[in-house]
Amino acid sequence: MIQADSLTKRYGDKLAVDGLTFTVEPGIVTGFLGPNGAGKSTTMRMILGLDTPTSGTVTVNGKPFAEHLRPLAEVGALLEARAVHTGRSARNHLLAMAATAGIGVKRVDEVIGMVGLADVAGRRAGAFSLGMGQRLGIASALLADPQTLILDEPVNGLDPDGVRWIRNLLKGLAEEGRTVFLSSHLMSEMAVTADHVILVGQGRLLRDQSMADFIAEASSDVVRVRSPQAGQLADLLLASGVTVRNIAEQTLEVEGLTSDQIGVTAAGASITLLELSTQTASLEDAYMALTEDSIDYRSTLENTKDAA
Repeated sequence: MIQADSLTKRYGDKLAVDGLTFTVEPGIVTGFLGPNGAGKSTTMRMILGLDTPTSGTVTVNGKPFAEHLRPLAEVGALLEARAVHTGRSARNHLLAMAATAGIGVKRVDEVIGMVGLADVAGRRAGAFSLGMGQRLGIASALLADPQTLILDEPVNGLDPDGVRWIRNLLKGLAEEGRTVFLSSHLMSEMAVTADHVILVGQGRLLRDQSMADFIAEASSDVVRVRSPQAGQLADLLLASGVTVRNIAEQTLEVEGLTSDQIGVTAAGASITLLELSTQTASLEDAYMALTEDSIDYRSTLENTKDAA
């Protein structure tokens, strides 16, 4: 479990993290979302004791990270996949880490196999592709079989097979009762991996809730209806005082009734329905709606579009 209480970090005049309070629970995958510059990396660094909070506290499994006797067994972290000695082979990099923590050679070979690097374990890490470097970074995080994982952009550079692999790995670790905390800008992947969302913008907490509730809040009550008798159905629905928009030939958007109510109305009038679907927001829609005012970096093209 990770617990942050009024966590704050200031760099001179820049307030990078502004009073964050949240808990990352074991047994689920928690996604850490926010625009560039929102304070995600700084928060992760403070969790790991790499940056000192200006004020507030953060603990991992009940203690500040630095106070754990076997820190690698408590937390496995991937903040920068390229933070390896480029002249060492992947296996030697892991062996050097293992030697500092009293971890046996068997475990090194085990994690090499887990991340799919067995065939290239003898190659220099400096020659690895971005995706291979990510796999080595994940192997480093898993080396001591930790109870908590903190991963910053773990799918960056992975091919589709690798993305599916890391998704299943993280879900499996969470099902074992471990704490899994990861950041990513790939909304489509986060939507199917994370069970819970912590969203920050300009260093402040914007949301801390389940993924399902987060998306549901951004979803509208609009029902899309397609029917060869769209005009007749529209007249029936308008008579009940709801909002009906004819958005295309044979296609309506209805506000004020559920899909079940519309279906019953259509059935009562023997109207054929080709589509009846409630319009649900995506994670990207929900994210963009909440972070629109928290983006620090905008292109001139975006600014021009906003002005228009």
